[in-house]
Amino acid sequence: MNPQQLFDLSSRIALVTGASRGIGESIAKLLAASGAHVIVSSRKLDGCQRVADEIKEAGGSAEALACHIGEMEQIDACFNAIEAKHGKLDILVNNAAANPYFGHILDTDLGAFQKTVDVNIRGYFFMSSAGAKLMKKGDGGSIINVASVNGVVPGDMQGIYSITKSAVIAMTKAFAKECAQQNIRVNALLPGLTDTKFASTLTSNDAILKMALMHIPMKRVAMPEEMAGTVLYLASNASSYTTGSAINVDGGYLLV
Repeated sequence: MNPQQLFDLSSRIALVTGASRGIGESIAKLLAASGAHVIVSSRKLDGCQRVADEIKEAGGSAEALACHIGEMEQIDACFNAIEAKHGKLDILVNNAAANPYFGHILDTDLGAFQKTVDVNIRGYFFMSSAGAKLMKKGDGGSIINVASVNGVVPGDMQGIYSITKSAVIAMTKAFAKECAQQNIRVNALLPGLTDTKFASTLTSNDAILKMALMHIPMKRVAMPEEMAGTVLYLASNASSYTTGSAINVDGGYLLV
């Protein structure tokens, strides 16, 4: 097969959450550049619309759709809208996440705990469930969960976030096992430290950053676009026999 055909996403409908900036924005733009019609989703419509407009200006196909994955009613409305307009879903990238607390695990309050769990576990679970049900009505599809290296090695002062990302890795494997017969592949991306607003607590503090880089063999922070290529692989025919995998994109962090 022609290498370009392996990564060709023409005629596919892709939903990317948390796509108004950072890693999600980079993923949305690469999937669109590879031929997919991308539904750019996040909590606030204006940020999604900016990304969708930039995709269209670059010759791609996109639309904006607001959805807060921590709200069950919004998840239902999101997939009802997609089914009504497109009748199918081929690719789901669960990228939106919450990390409201940075501090000692013993000081985690109920509000921070609940918000992190509601988005990172409950949100991913029911987004995956709704997405897979819609994929079943078509020819199957690919779900990619953006987890974190913190799901393997808990991050300092990021206890509940790390716990939820570990759950995402387990969730990926559970969905992969039970959805394989429906031609639905489910995999996870595990980013390392990446230069995003989400990670600014770490990257903007020189002392914390210096300490973090000591544990990264490549000795640098990743750029958001460096995460997108792995998602393209997992969304495309290039990974047609890949399911239940958790791929580290971390500059070697988990090797140390």
